[in-house]
Amino acid sequence: MELLGLFGGSFLAATLLPGGSEALLLLLLAQSPELLYSLVIVASLGNTLGSLTSYAMGYFGRVKLRQAQFNSRSAKLIERFGVWVLLLSWLPLIGDLLCLLAGYFKLKFWPSLLFISLGKTVRYSVLVIIYLQL
Repeated sequence: MELLGLFGGSFLAATLLPGGSEALLLLLLAQSPELLYSLVIVASLGNTLGSLTSYAMGYFGRVKLRQAQFNSRSAKLIERFGVWVLLLSWLPLIGDLLCLLAGYFKLKFWPSLLFISLGKTVRYSVLVIIYLQL
């Protein structure tokens, strides 16, 4: 049940809805350290799928973007670095917009998925490593 809650929290945290999943991950890790790898995998998977939801919203044009968002730093980063910028999809606020704009600008799906999932997994892994060192 904990893993399902973590998946849902991670998924929602990666969409345009406000929220964070890091505290939940660390709480569950403190309660069940034997689930270390499962927790990181589930959080990464949920967060990646949430980001892909934002990507799909942008790709299929279901989200209307304001002109200011096209002139944002996020849009300029995508124009300059392309799919590589999705390694930053884990960043608060900007990461959600990066995924949305990646879809809107129709960046290739498979490389986008790769870089989003790498960024998310590295973020959770580093968070857990830091926690375990304390």
